[in-house]
Amino acid sequence: MTELSYFLVERVLHNSVNVMKRQREELGLKDYPLYTHDEVDELAPRIQGFKYNREVDWASFRKTRAGFLSPTLEFHDAGHALGSAGIMVRGRKETVFYTGDVCFHDQTILSGARFEDVKADVLIMETTRGNRQLPPGFSREAEIERLSNSIVRVLQRRGSVLIPAFALGRTQEILALLAILMGEGKLKQQPIHIGGLGRVFTEIYDLEAHRSHRQLPNLQLREALNLVVLDQQQVEKMKFSGGRLFVITAGMMSENTASYKLALRMMGDERHAIFFVGYADPDAPGGRVKASRVGEPFIYGSDVGQVTRRCEVEDFDLTAHANREDLLNLVGKVEPRVVLLSHGEEESINWFAAQIHTRYPKIKVLQPKPGVAVEV
Repeated sequence: MTELSYFLVERVLHNSVNVMKRQREELGLKDYPLYTHDEVDELAPRIQGFKYNREVDWASFRKTRAGFLSPTLEFHDAGHALGSAGIMVRGRKETVFYTGDVCFHDQTILSGARFEDVKADVLIMETTRGNRQLPPGFSREAEIERLSNSIVRVLQRRGSVLIPAFALGRTQEILALLAILMGEGKLKQQPIHIGGLGRVFTEIYDLEAHRSHRQLPNLQLREALNLVVLDQQQVEKMKFSGGRLFVITAGMMSENTASYKLALRMMGDERHAIFFVGYADPDAPGGRVKASRVGEPFIYGSDVGQVTRRCEVEDFDLTAHANREDLLNLVGKVEPRVVLLSHGEEESINWFAAQIHTRYPKIKVLQPKPGVAVEV
């Protein structure tokens, strides 16, 4: 894996064990956890981290007339989150490039993907935003301004703001944005409440700033902000009067997470606001909150059933995924003979398939199904 993923992976895997243990009890998933904390510890010494743009021997060696030959792989910065990578695999005759989750535009902290000069015979490509067309005149800067103004408006009416965010990546990007706004005087200096896992990853973002391709290389989030880790008791009993800022996991507000519980407590008060800054599955509590209407009951979660929302809800497009036109342009730059479309809803995948057929008619397009082998 990439060297930046190396500093993150054990934390991620141990957290997954904790989540699976909880879901075993809550959802009755008898096969969980799929692995244990001890197994993660046993695995850790085998992990190797490599810098971006370094060709690495990989897999088994094969005897050829010229000697021994092995496939190689090379990581290219994907700009999505710390450690994210597109992966180039080179065989004896062919090359495969897998985009992974990729972001071509600069975010608040991370710079955009570095896929320059990538050429491959086979391209495996994410399609997350294939069903989302940017509105005319859209700009990330305008969206940030809209978020900033919305936060100020809520705090002025002495309401609190909850921003549900994934602990890795989204949390750090939003914290950096808040640090800038406070530094510019657009937001007043005040504590920001975060989750324990969000704090861990924020610390790693700070410690590894010198290794990453990033904006604001000297910004240390723990120094620039007054970050307060929210414990379970505070989640259930904290008073919201006077205006508070929460950047809390989980991003989709899964049941029994801190963001889920905070939102439930804030939802009935029109002074407060829930601001989404990333994707939320329509079937997740976060997705249902996004789709809800003020004053109309809706099903929030299995433990509480119907609730009525009176707080403000807004959605801000600050994605860490590439926009669809950028991905379509990538196909032309890579010049593959085959494209495999993955990691997207059926509507998104179908949009890319149709566009590639139209724009690059000589390229073969495959839409592989889970568990089905394909010949390229």
